[in-house]
Amino acid sequence: MSHEKYESCIEACHGCVVACEHCATACLHESDTKAMALCIELDRDCADICSLAVRLMSRGSAYASKFCALCAEVCQACGDECAKHKVEHCQQCATACHKCVDECRKMANM
Repeated sequence: MSHEKYESCIEACHGCVVACEHCATACLHESDTKAMALCIELDRDCADICSLAVRLMSRGSAYASKFCALCAEVCQACGDECAKHKVEHCQQCATACHKCVDECRKMANM
């Protein structure tokens, strides 16, 4: 599969990395960081897995589509957790995660 076929998924994963890194950092500055612990943990996992997905897709790895299935699972968990929090950075992260879920599921089914 050529790199171009991955383009929309790569863009969604990259956007998710940025949103998750921002969200995790912003959560650390909330008044009740303990209430944000799961969000921060999932943000970090999601950013890492999306970053690796981008690299695998960019090189056309034979494992990219299988990895995208796992990426979708982690993004779903992160997006669902972020959606529970009313703060803007979490809402933006949830949106980015859920977009990434859609793109990664398409990739996993190719």
